[in-house]
Amino acid sequence: MGRRVEAIPGKPLPYGILGGCTTILDVTDPHELLGVEWQALGCCPVHDTDWCSDESPGAGSSPPKTFCRPTYEAAQPVTVYAGMECSTIGWSYEEAIEHARAAVELGEQRAVEEAFWRDTLAAQAVDLTPGAGPVSIAQGVAALEGCLAESYGGIGVLHVPAGAAALLGCCNVLQRDGETLRTLAGNCAVVGAGYSALNTGPDGLPAEPGTAWLYISGPVQVRRGPIDMIPDGPGASVDYRYNDQRVLAERTYVVSTTCAVCAIQVTTCD
Repeated sequence: MGRRVEAIPGKPLPYGILGGCTTILDVTDPHELLGVEWQALGCCPVHDTDWCSDESPGAGSSPPKTFCRPTYEAAQPVTVYAGMECSTIGWSYEEAIEHARAAVELGEQRAVEEAFWRDTLAAQAVDLTPGAGPVSIAQGVAALEGCLAESYGGIGVLHVPAGAAALLGCCNVLQRDGETLRTLAGNCAVVGAGYSALNTGPDGLPAEPGTAWLYISGPVQVRRGPIDMIPDGPGASVDYRYNDQRVLAERTYVVSTTCAVCAIQVTTCD
């Protein structure tokens, strides 16, 4: 009989949504985990003007200056979890809790990516795919960066399914910059396993074989709470009808971005 040994440890993909491209805030105020709202910054265009023109903001300005009203944006929470079930014989409550916690720490990034792709990126994106169909991956990134620059102007985030990431290295579209990947324009790139699992367009439909969807957005902030272990004691974890033990490890996230989200479909094969 073979010997039981420790589980093979794993590490989350380094360039995912919990990597160096995003600002991660470990929040202590539980109200922030119910959803957040903020006043958008940078979505209003900045214009040039002739220094000789009338600078008064009212009627009669020549040429007239434009003004933006404040706009508000919001992000909703998502809770990710890992559930473990085992027999009460041979596996203690403490072992089950440890296993569930380790599972969440390894797999939560993918789950957060899936939720953000589905509920924010695909739901808000402007589709740039031309009528002729998907474009090359380099052309796609160029179009996305142009869209972001015209509507935001700051450094944004390119969202790439893991299954298409290798193609971005062929044309030097992405380059390593410390702990991140960046385009030549300076935008950071998130390469997501969760993105690859969905790979859907703004219409919610999966990409056809040989194609992938890419998105670009403004900066991304990730608020997260602590990992909660449920239940908090061994007694409540046992289903006495079947003599099974069930535990959950859960964590709530609120992922937000700002201003523009653009999408384009690209080819992944010649």
